[in-house]
Amino acid sequence: MDAMAAARILVAEDETIIRLDLKAMLERAGFEVCAEARDGDEAVRLARTTEPELALLDVKMPKLDGIEAARQILHERPIPIVMVTAYGEQELVSRAVEAGVFGYLVKPFRETDLLPAIETARARHAELVELRQEAESLADALAARKAIERAKGLLMERDGLSEQDAYARLRKASQVSGRPLRVVAEALIATLAPPL
Repeated sequence: MDAMAAARILVAEDETIIRLDLKAMLERAGFEVCAEARDGDEAVRLARTTEPELALLDVKMPKLDGIEAARQILHERPIPIVMVTAYGEQELVSRAVEAGVFGYLVKPFRETDLLPAIETARARHAELVELRQEAESLADALAARKAIERAKGLLMERDGLSEQDAYARLRKASQVSGRPLRVVAEALIATLAPPL
């Protein structure tokens, strides 16, 4: 079993025989089935309490369908989700994609269909997480740059400094205080900038 296969999985399927088959397939492949749900409401509750790393949800389930259950689970805990269904209708696929589902598997399927769907969903989810982290990092860097530029401008205006000297003053204040340059710049802006 490789590192990708060691995931804890929630299985939600209202048909007991299919749910047991899914569990057996997953366990043979080295996955841990941490929870089994018989309907969408139970899937959402179990996702909250058992904290799975991936979920397999049937589309058509009582109380709450799998797509709405996926939407609620993803709202609380972004994990890869694979929808399992006997229905390959485009409308259902579209709804699943809009909900944020990463894979879609049409019954009847074999173990050789299930495992690639899971690995693909996990890989796509990992890519999305990485892209979100990159975007946050870039947004933070941009916000820091804007704050530093604004603080330099305020120092240049107030003290008649060159851009280089204003930056040197900010950098020195950062070093002396042990605070990041962005924090020093934001504090200076809060102190020197006229209120809006």
